[in-house]
Amino acid sequence: LPTGRDLSVDIAAAERSLSEGDTLQLNCVVGVPKSSSRHFQVIWLLNEMEVAGVDPHGVLTWEEEYEERAKLGQLRAFKPSNAVYVLTISEVGLKDKGTYQCSVSEMKTPGDLHSIQTNVSSGIQVNVKPIGYHVRLSVSTSTPRVTAGDPLILQCEVQGATGPVSLRWWHLPPQHPGSRVLVATMEQDGTRSLGSAYQDGGTRGSLRLEKESSGTFTLVIPSTLGEDDGGQYRCEATHWSRGRNWTGKGEAAVTVSSMAGLGLHATLRSRIPTISYGQSFELFCQVNANYTLEDVPMSVRWLFQPSQPTGSLQELVQVLPSGTVVWGTAQPHFQGKAQLEKAGTSFRLHIHSALPANEGTYQCEVKVWRRNILPLGQPAASTSSNAVEIKVVLPESKLQVATKDSSVEIASGNTAIECRIMFARNDSQFAVTWYLLPPVADATPLQIVRANYNSILEYGSEFSSPAQKSRFLSQRVSSNIFQLQILSANLRDRERYYCVVEEWLWLVDSWYKLGEGTSGRTTLKFKLQGEQLQVEKTNLNISAREGEEVTLPCRLQGALLPGTHILAAWFQAQSSGRDSSLLTLHRDGTAEYPQESLARRLYLRRPSAGDFSLTLSTVETGDSGVYYCQLQKWQQQSEGKGWALRASARSGYTQLTITPPESTVLSRICSSPPLLNFILYLPLVLILLLALGVFCWYCKSRK
Repeated sequence: LPTGRDLSVDIAAAERSLSEGDTLQLNCVVGVPKSSSRHFQVIWLLNEMEVAGVDPHGVLTWEEEYEERAKLGQLRAFKPSNAVYVLTISEVGLKDKGTYQCSVSEMKTPGDLHSIQTNVSSGIQVNVKPIGYHVRLSVSTSTPRVTAGDPLILQCEVQGATGPVSLRWWHLPPQHPGSRVLVATMEQDGTRSLGSAYQDGGTRGSLRLEKESSGTFTLVIPSTLGEDDGGQYRCEATHWSRGRNWTGKGEAAVTVSSMAGLGLHATLRSRIPTISYGQSFELFCQVNANYTLEDVPMSVRWLFQPSQPTGSLQELVQVLPSGTVVWGTAQPHFQGKAQLEKAGTSFRLHIHSALPANEGTYQCEVKVWRRNILPLGQPAASTSSNAVEIKVVLPESKLQVATKDSSVEIASGNTAIECRIMFARNDSQFAVTWYLLPPVADATPLQIVRANYNSILEYGSEFSSPAQKSRFLSQRVSSNIFQLQILSANLRDRERYYCVVEEWLWLVDSWYKLGEGTSGRTTLKFKLQGEQLQVEKTNLNISAREGEEVTLPCRLQGALLPGTHILAAWFQAQSSGRDSSLLTLHRDGTAEYPQESLARRLYLRRPSAGDFSLTLSTVETGDSGVYYCQLQKWQQQSEGKGWALRASARSGYTQLTITPPESTVLSRICSSPPLLNFILYLPLVLILLLALGVFCWYCKSRK
């Protein structure tokens, strides 16, 4: 093509650096003399490829690939004058960037197909950047390390956005790599919604997603659940502009520690572990952890075990996080005596006017919940403190009992053993227990009777028979003297006696034992007249078989004077020293059987006045042992003065040995069921066999 010598072409752009969606304006300026009377055809080129052109008549033409955009009005051209031609491309995209040139051809006439001259402008570079090119996204958190229950605060900052922004927050749990959980979204119009896992406000509280400024978005999770809430949180921001969008992503890491694994610890202490009755005391339960406990919902439960354990620890009282106090039912007396306080992370239990019932082991149990959540639900962690023992010292006992040994000598009848209190508190009550000391060395003392502080009598096992209960009585004859009354005393009562006194005090709610004292020994003696009783003293050994009858000898030697009566008593010797009474024949001829189970097998035949032999019928193996009799000579005094014991004597000892019955043929058969069955059924079998033989012989003889 001929090149015009006077034709110059220049191209210019209103803006060479554009973003997606902007409008590109290209100005093509033709420099020739007398341009208004000349005819030009203008073509715009992109990277030396035709884009569009304007013919001399001013009609816009375009290449095929730009046809759709031209129909949408995104491609337009006009000429303000015959020397200036303007091309506008709206909604530019990345494909519109490159080097633009302007080619101008001069035509002789408007319809001429051949140009007179042509010139091409130099190229200008137009750059089209993606829509998000200027947009920057950053994610940060002010709470990178928190404890369960603490809030999470996450910020997503979008800079350079020229249009509306929509936002999505995701949680990327570390325990499930590759998965993500939707937390919250905010649409372009500000509409907010929560992911399904975060919709329950009772789990993590009411989540907040706020737009702090034009490009700053804040997500607040009020209460983290636990370690599972840790990991990465991703912000996805979508920038919308001119019908296009750009999405950017950013992440922030968060570590959530479980409350259970951060050293929740409770320490219980008391300033005074040993206190006096009526004194007040305090217990402090100090709670510590490896995280701040400020505003952490916390409850404390006070536990108690009495000094004499009755099982597991009992609940005294519980203070809930709301401050509500719930009293336990196991120890109701604490409710009116206890005061509860809380100062920071320290709980105080104050007990007024301590009683012995307050003595025992105390412990506190602490539970904590996650912050910023209602209702509380299950506690996040719990711990129990060390045990602290509180000892309540009772008022000092001032009891003093007379400890000097003494003796009481009687001829017959009733007597009394005295127990004297030398000193005690004026407001005390006393329980007195009477004991008998057997003559055998190191023998265990036998309890006769106990009178408690309410004067209720309780007899020992050796003195529990009706006859013994009627003879031994405990009485209080003055404020400081107690007596053991022994009615119808006999030589068997000739032993040593003593008492044990317990001092008891009523303290508000119950009786408490302050102390005890043991008296001296009092020996009971019988004053005899020097007369003698002659009784056979020979020691014997008797053997018998079970089921037989045995007579144990006891014979008086010599004649009895008129007016004299004999009391005879039979005993079986016991290792405890207090021999077992079997039978007593009183001087009036009545017989007493202390052991009712033996009464039907014991007999005094009395073939003569001086014979007191004892007969045992149907003896048993348990009857083996040593037996003896005790005879007492009683004589009536002058008229109206009763009876006096004149003499006493004991027979020799009889060793009784019981052996099993002799084995006979009949007893052997009866004791062996198989042998007995054989003997019973053998004749029957023989008779059947004989009958069968006779029947067979009869049948054969008929044939």
